[in-house]
Amino acid sequence: MTHSFAADHATPHSEKQQGIRVENQSEIRWGDPSEPSPRCRTERHPERRAERSAAGAALGSFGVVAVVGVFALLLHMLAQHSPRVGPGYAGWAQETADNPLTALRWFLGDMTEPLFYKSDLAALGLLAGAAAAWWVGRRGGRWAGTLSNNSGLWPWVLASASLSLMLSNLVFGWVLDDGWQPTFVPFVCVAPAMVFLYGAGWRTCITGAVLGAATTTPLALLFIHTVSEPLGLPPVVASVLAMSVGSAISFLIARRLPWLVLREAREARPATQAERPPSNPNRNVAADAAWAARRVLKDFTETHFFANELAGACLILAVAAAFVLNPGLPSYGTGLLPHILFAQALTSAIGVTLWRGWYRDGGWAATYASVVSVAPAAVLAYEGSWQGMVGGAVMGAVLAPPLARAISARLPVGFHPVIGNTAAMAISTAVALPVLRLLP
Repeated sequence: MTHSFAADHATPHSEKQQGIRVENQSEIRWGDPSEPSPRCRTERHPERRAERSAAGAALGSFGVVAVVGVFALLLHMLAQHSPRVGPGYAGWAQETADNPLTALRWFLGDMTEPLFYKSDLAALGLLAGAAAAWWVGRRGGRWAGTLSNNSGLWPWVLASASLSLMLSNLVFGWVLDDGWQPTFVPFVCVAPAMVFLYGAGWRTCITGAVLGAATTTPLALLFIHTVSEPLGLPPVVASVLAMSVGSAISFLIARRLPWLVLREAREARPATQAERPPSNPNRNVAADAAWAARRVLKDFTETHFFANELAGACLILAVAAAFVLNPGLPSYGTGLLPHILFAQALTSAIGVTLWRGWYRDGGWAATYASVVSVAPAAVLAYEGSWQGMVGGAVMGAVLAPPLARAISARLPVGFHPVIGNTAAMAISTAVALPVLRLLP
């Protein structure tokens, strides 16, 4: 859930065996297109560029935390006077079998479940924000930021991910009679990653959708009972572990399908050069702050392969509206959405500031990994306490990005870094939550 450093460690012999254009390897990643890989730096942009300043990164990222913190307090107060419009979370899963509208709402809710929101209104906000960013970008506007690596693949990413999610709900929806089930997992792993690896087209779209639904959802159902429950870990560990293992299996199968060809092997044109920071080592702190603030907002949709700040902002506003209308719906009806939002912004800000060096020369870091795993899981596990919010945010920001980087660096060609990123989520969550219990 982006950037693959495997290409940077590949030998010339292995590259020749794969018959892949080396200069385009930087396109296989899940991140900001304005942040290409180190390989891109050495081959197309050899000049060195200054690292983002610590002051600028901290100012921008923690500025977002402050805004989200105030916003979370406001949501908490407004929830006390909520009109309680619409159904709550209780009984939602069981009602999907008998009510098509409820099933559709569950399907939409699955789109935001990776962020622990589980809200159909939030999903509409996410899609509206991404569509607006796409519309603005198609007309040459830059204020809405980049979308899906500025690759032009967003419609196919959304189509494949949505189809995979629909298959997951159709095939495994019957288990919802027993309550919540991880039907959401295909939406943020195999299908969109397959589009990034193999490009646009219905063959890629359908293949990724089928492989994702066929591998990740059943593995998640299995791992909940064989990994999470026996070890006393939250279901998110099983879910992201299933994404990692299911993605590895899917990419292994994809390499043997004759109708799929890696984008690097068939595209002669280089990747579009995106906007880059100025090389002046005394770069304006305000510019670095603006970059960091946008980076934090991007992290809220990085797991969807959107990585867009407008989509992230719309998602936050939409889930906030859902919470005010009925606090008993978002985040599984726990009432902890404000706490989760604050922890997510905090863990992203810490990660962006701490690992800003990896963004140097257009690089990338998986600072979003804790946003969709450790931080919200800790909030739920410790019922919104400061121990859970701050402790989970700090530990997630420290553990998840370097783990993702290390694992992704060892992946072979044709295996998307979503494998390493989701594996890092599982490991860091499994480590962080027990450690937090030791805190006073």
